[in-house]
Amino acid sequence: MSKLIFERSVEGRGCSLLPESPFERTELPARLCRGKAPRLPQITENDLCRHYTSLAQRSFGVNCGFYPLGSCTMKYNPKVNEVAASLEGFTEVHPYQPAYAVQGCLEVLDTAERYLCKITGMDAVTFQPAAGAHGEYTGLLLIKAYHHHRGEDHRNKIIVPDSAHGTNPASATMAGYAVVSIPSAPDGCVDLDALRAAAGPDTAGIMLTNPNTVGLFDRNILEITKIVHDAGGLCYYDGANLNAVMGIARPGDMGFDVVHLNLHKTFSTPHGGGGPGSGAVGCKELLTPFLPAGQVEKTGEGYRFAAPGECSIGRVKSFYGNFLVVVRALCYLLMLGCEGIPAAAQGAVLNANYMMKKLSSTYDIPYPGPCMHEFVMSLQSLKDDCSVSAMDIAKGLLDRGIHPPTMYFPLIVHEALMVEPTETESRETLNEAIDAFLALYEEAKENPQKLHEAPITTPVGRPDEVKAARSPVLRHRFGEE
Repeated sequence: MSKLIFERSVEGRGCSLLPESPFERTELPARLCRGKAPRLPQITENDLCRHYTSLAQRSFGVNCGFYPLGSCTMKYNPKVNEVAASLEGFTEVHPYQPAYAVQGCLEVLDTAERYLCKITGMDAVTFQPAAGAHGEYTGLLLIKAYHHHRGEDHRNKIIVPDSAHGTNPASATMAGYAVVSIPSAPDGCVDLDALRAAAGPDTAGIMLTNPNTVGLFDRNILEITKIVHDAGGLCYYDGANLNAVMGIARPGDMGFDVVHLNLHKTFSTPHGGGGPGSGAVGCKELLTPFLPAGQVEKTGEGYRFAAPGECSIGRVKSFYGNFLVVVRALCYLLMLGCEGIPAAAQGAVLNANYMMKKLSSTYDIPYPGPCMHEFVMSLQSLKDDCSVSAMDIAKGLLDRGIHPPTMYFPLIVHEALMVEPTETESRETLNEAIDAFLALYEEAKENPQKLHEAPITTPVGRPDEVKAARSPVLRHRFGEE
């Protein structure tokens, strides 16, 4: 086990290379000073470099190997997008600069908005939300403002399918709504009878994604949105799975009124590690009066920020969102173009169906499809027969250099593994992953104990996850504590 940087610390060592300040030293008032100096590690530059290099080598990402994490679109992102986002004209701006001094940045926001409107079938987009769940919350605030403006505050319920992402009911609750969960039909899609029973005068809207979390495109999507609209509610589209349909099917054409997009998933920014993200929110014209401040408009004299409408929900984040994420997304859109965007979606669907077909004779596929960008396997029978769980198979994949897929989600599938290959993986990589899954299945039957102990080749073996959850160690304990 590698030492923590605090454990490498030796008193008196350091690596400060900063020159002496030419300015006069000014002492802060005592009320602004710490009671005692912070306990920072004292370490040489050489050891510091080795420490972080070691951590980087132990980290696994899409630049290391196959990363089929479902519902997260963990795909390779072109490095040219990083180059574009590092240009000085984008990184050195200040949000308080006057509009005439940041015309290029405003053009980025305006162009990205137009492209995303075309892809989603929406009429306007705000880039303020900082992440997907933040986008959900913002979209729900738009819905709430819309009903309030119409004098329909009694609409206090949001319908959420039981296969939805967990952030959906959480966001609805944060927005002040009561959540009505409806079951899935046997085919994995929305139960229309349950939806009709749930929709009524108190319905504010529905939240769902299409394709859904079991990787299926709901063939009844137009009927679903019609039922909600006929009840007086609005339809919210969770864009987490847009990677499967971008450039092919538009949420706006399906009947949705508002949508959030994960620019940090679908449109290029590397996803994970806590950010930065961008949960851009698009909406139809009926909701544009309620958008947050900071919308860009083009005039005869150039670009400027439009004054917010009287009904605006106000800012949901300081300034204009995570701008460099938008730069990356626009670079991605410009490079792929009108032909490349749908081709990426088609590649994602092809890869998922290829893997599902190859594994279907061995693993149980509860919803055989055809699937969209991801598919779900159930290992319940394997657990019943061999006492090998989805967790065991996932841990075994680590020993084969593959990041595990999503485990135990969606909740409607027991012992679930959700696999999303993404369009950026080659057939050779997919075949290697398929062989790994098949080999693990045979190993589960022949030597289940080995999988119970997996992984055995990684820097960290299998932890006691129950103890980690109940008694987490969240900070280093110094010797005197």
